[in-house]
Amino acid sequence: MTAGGKRQRQAALLRIIRDRRVPHQEALRELLAREGFPVTQPTLSRDIRDLRLVKVTGSDGRPHYTLPEEWDHVPPLDSILPTLFVSVRTVGNLAIVRTLNGAAQTVASGIDWEEYEGLAGTIAGDDTVLIILQEARNAEAVAAALTELAGKS
Repeated sequence: MTAGGKRQRQAALLRIIRDRRVPHQEALRELLAREGFPVTQPTLSRDIRDLRLVKVTGSDGRPHYTLPEEWDHVPPLDSILPTLFVSVRTVGNLAIVRTLNGAAQTVASGIDWEEYEGLAGTIAGDDTVLIILQEARNAEAVAAALTELAGKS
């Protein structure tokens, strides 16, 4: 699907989420298909992750997808890294990201949102983010992913 198709599909997904309570992915798939966007489960899962949708339990005790309250506060990494990223290196199970001055907090929040495999947490200064991972292989994978998102690979 083209980038325009993806944007249109994700816009339809957001519209659906805002208009009604949708309890699970299969219901989302059916509603998207009705709007002309048949999707596979993996594609829908990526869209949910990209849009940062969360599943919450309503006051009626039933789960549904919604936008997180932090929506306006944590921009997606792929939108900020090309501008803010300077470099990344690993030391054992740690990854050290250098950013432009004043950007480390924003980048750290984006990394926390991504929930990379083995991520224990981040610590941000002014222009440096320390990423603590469970294993060295996790650090290498995160460094590679960040470099790619920043367009520096």
